[in-house]
Amino acid sequence: MTTVTCGIDWAEKHHDVALVDETGKLVAKRRISDDVDGWRALIELLAEHGDRPETPIPVAIETSRGLLVSCLRATGREVYAINPLAVARYRERHTVARSKSDHADAFTLANILRVDADHHQPLPDDSELVQAVAVLARAQQDAVWNRQQLANQLRSLLREYFPAALKAFQVKNIGLTSREARAVLQAAPTPAAATKLTSRRLQALLRASGRQHNIEAWADKLQEHFRE
Repeated sequence: MTTVTCGIDWAEKHHDVALVDETGKLVAKRRISDDVDGWRALIELLAEHGDRPETPIPVAIETSRGLLVSCLRATGREVYAINPLAVARYRERHTVARSKSDHADAFTLANILRVDADHHQPLPDDSELVQAVAVLARAQQDAVWNRQQLANQLRSLLREYFPAALKAFQVKNIGLTSREARAVLQAAPTPAAATKLTSRRLQALLRASGRQHNIEAWADKLQEHFRE
């Protein structure tokens, strides 16, 4: 059973690594890049401190996803995803400083495994299908968040510049992110252009957006809003 534990403070472009022994002493630290060279440096660092196929050094990190986590799990070692709030509480045991330090967080993560590994669960051995579903689910969630953020920005702009558009699309199940709204605003992005849209043109835009019902009534209502 290995007596060394590893903590990794994850970031987008680089990662800080810390290794501690059974007494909590820092035995190694290094900043690695988020690429193949960084992965190679991490594996070599672990090997230098007792990492073996039969006794792989466990790793604590603040995320459960990403290429680095996938690579670590592929080696067969235990990987613990520690909640950042839990890391902050552990950090307060050793220092009162409120400023965040990447090296200090990596050291804290390594010590969490050394002291309280039994209170945390390693990531399960998911199949490739489960991992693929997780990636797709996360991508879909990110897309929804991004769409809502863009809708909020558009709403703020229209409130000042084109309030009639907000009123026109404030309908149940129809909003600024709807296909109808996108089609009409693309054709008439300004109040002046919107007032020139004929009922026939609006009907054509609604059909092109995929709408199939109440097209004439919708076109008349939109025209009314735009010409107020």
